[in-house]
Amino acid sequence: MICEKKMRCRSGDRAGRRQRKDRLANSRRRRTFAAGMKTFNVPKTYRSSLVGKIKESRKFQDKLKKDSSPTLLDLGPLHIYLARHFGFCYGVENAIEISFQTIEAHQDKRIFLLSEMIHNPQVNADLLSRGVRFLQDTGGRELIPLSELTADDIVLIPAFGATLEMESLLRERGIPIEKYNTTCPFVEKVWNRSQQIANKGYSIVIHGKPRHEETRATFSHASSNAPSVVINDMKEAVTLSSYITGAEPPEGFYETFKGRYSEGFDAGRDLQRIGVVNQTTQLATDTQAIADFLKQVMKDHYGLSDNNIGERFADNRDTLCYATNDNQSAVIALLETPADLAVIAGGYNSSNTTHLVELCEEKLPAYFINSAEKILSKTAISHYDFRNKQELVTQDWLPEKTPVKILMTSGASCPDAVVEEIIRKLAGFYGVEDRLNQA
Repeated sequence: MICEKKMRCRSGDRAGRRQRKDRLANSRRRRTFAAGMKTFNVPKTYRSSLVGKIKESRKFQDKLKKDSSPTLLDLGPLHIYLARHFGFCYGVENAIEISFQTIEAHQDKRIFLLSEMIHNPQVNADLLSRGVRFLQDTGGRELIPLSELTADDIVLIPAFGATLEMESLLRERGIPIEKYNTTCPFVEKVWNRSQQIANKGYSIVIHGKPRHEETRATFSHASSNAPSVVINDMKEAVTLSSYITGAEPPEGFYETFKGRYSEGFDAGRDLQRIGVVNQTTQLATDTQAIADFLKQVMKDHYGLSDNNIGERFADNRDTLCYATNDNQSAVIALLETPADLAVIAGGYNSSNTTHLVELCEEKLPAYFINSAEKILSKTAISHYDFRNKQELVTQDWLPEKTPVKILMTSGASCPDAVVEEIIRKLAGFYGVEDRLNQA
């Protein structure tokens, strides 16, 4: 549940101004690297020679990324169609590089992570094996009391970012978080966008999963500048609209969105002018649909046109990250290929991976796995049901035919090495693993 307590910035607070200046400088630096697509130094165990060759070939052939069609691995009795874009994004590689460089450079210090660096079991297990400890779990529950920290300790801020309250608590312990801050620049882009909206007098509606680390951080930053509320999906957007129009009395808002609105939020006043931002890993179509719906609600309720809608609804520019857009677009194109099933690799608590699974499920059987080990045999697979948060075992998952056609992709926090392991295991079932060496 999102904390309703918010950190208020005082105009006379020099330290606060300096912190915001440092954060803006860091954000600009990371965006500059992102624009140039910096090459990161991440552990070789996360890389894949097979997948790397495929990606480099597609990149060379399609420098402007205009071709979203998949790559076919024709292995005879097995056809695997790899999505045009998948795997590690800029923000993930940046976070991994900083984390492992910090571990290497400070072996004499205690190193902590605010929570999981990214939502990938292999990466987080590697960090733990190197002595890194988590201060919180992914839900924000304390695992190690902050009172145990000293100014000599290092605390890594994960790619999802941190709440202003947590930043303040760490600084009180004398911990310089800016130096070890791996917040994704595209998350910071959302924070900057929310501040721009707030400066124009709009309240902030955040489309995100309420308990997700990124959403909690975005809520904290947004609510420091303007009244803010988190909605999970279109159903909640419709509910919110009933308080905008007065169809439901404002008192009900506080129970419906309990724990998801900023301190002092006035439902009768603060829903009169709004803007929408999002958790960067949400489905682009969902965020846009919510924004379009709320915009239309404002037009109908206040009798506005496209020319003057700005009086009530902030101009909405997409704040999804490039990797989320590319991966989702690639899956949409992938699904145009006739196939028997889809395999999606990624951490089970990875939001962006879950949305790729959602897209695939609309068209064909889709199996969400976090490693090749989940493929138990040619006849059985253990896969994740993200809706009910449980693993299931499906029998006879591979059809008795040739060629078997499989669509494959992975989330933005999934190492390419995991994808290669899955491909090799599948190829082994058909006795064609040696053909991969010719790919």
